[in-house]
Amino acid sequence: MQGIHLLAEGVRTLSLVNVSEVSAGLFILGAVGILLILSLLSLGILRMFQTRYRTGWFYFAGSVVSAIVFFVLLNIWYV
Repeated sequence: MQGIHLLAEGVRTLSLVNVSEVSAGLFILGAVGILLILSLLSLGILRMFQTRYRTGWFYFAGSVVSAIVFFVLLNIWYV
């Protein structure tokens, strides 16, 4: 019985999160940035499996550049 009690102590419950403070611009920047970065990354992986290595590396580079631009914009506008 002691072991069950110790397991139950570490359990957290979910609660509501107030997202009304998030501006529309931040939400759009985050959504577009994440979609762009992950899309380019997945296209790079796809091209690598298709043995189009040069195109795959270009997609990987585009993903890295997009991530850097995303974090710079995030840092300038919202931090």
